[in-house]
Amino acid sequence: MKLRPLLLLLLARTGAAQELEPRALVNTLIGTNFVLVATGYLYGSVLLEPALPLEDGQADLWTLGTGYIRAINFFGLAGKVGFGIPFARGTWRATFNGADTSATRTGFGDPSIRLSVSFLGAPALSPSEFGSYRQGTVAGLMMLVTLPVGQYYPERLINLGSNRWSVSTRLGVSQVLGKWMLEAYAGATFYTRNDDFFGGKELTQEPLFEGQLHFIRFLGSARAWLAGSIGHASGARSTIDGVEKSSISNTRLSLSYRQPFGRHHSLKLAYINGLATRLGGDFDTFQVAWQYAW
Repeated sequence: MKLRPLLLLLLARTGAAQELEPRALVNTLIGTNFVLVATGYLYGSVLLEPALPLEDGQADLWTLGTGYIRAINFFGLAGKVGFGIPFARGTWRATFNGADTSATRTGFGDPSIRLSVSFLGAPALSPSEFGSYRQGTVAGLMMLVTLPVGQYYPERLINLGSNRWSVSTRLGVSQVLGKWMLEAYAGATFYTRNDDFFGGKELTQEPLFEGQLHFIRFLGSARAWLAGSIGHASGARSTIDGVEKSSISNTRLSLSYRQPFGRHHSLKLAYINGLATRLGGDFDTFQVAWQYAW
């Protein structure tokens, strides 16, 4: 059974997800390359507009992503550039006026390009300089641009692509204190207009604002670590053909663990919990990521 149009208008706004990513500002030897493969599973409730005749919103989503990152010299500062390509299979369900509705999608989502630059405490280092580098306070700026080339059909009620550009900016500070690293991030995501929303509608969305805190404990060598994170995001109010919808608000907790294997390989495990959600996706997420560096 196909989902009703009203359900799509709701789910279109639940895609404003918040990533909890510790150690994003760690300095890296210039010229180092990283290949990443990550898979994840998330499930949970979709909290819907109280004024709409929709109940019991649920979603199950399996994801697979690949990416590449390279450490660069950005005018004497340490930087990183990279890209990521997501693939997903998901099922969305809800009750509309007492009748069960569902939809399943499989395909590629919107790929992204990222750039990060540390403008304080993390200079671009040669191999001889990197051996004596010890991190203190590092501050940097990160930017991620999402391209609207993922799977998108305007006649469908649920899509994996968004048919619009988005730009995420994030300012971060990282401080090492013995065996601990403390990090704080603040950022915003901006969205362009979708002129081909379902049924020929026009979708606009206000920025999504977020803040994050990360507490990282080094285990043995600094290459293995355990991190606890908390993040809050709010905003992203949508307007569909001139009709305003409610804004998104959620708070998430995360626990992640990284274990290196030899000089080149590492494995990262993460669990993210939707601690408090007023509107949008209230999910539990499990992630596994493998990284190869050279």
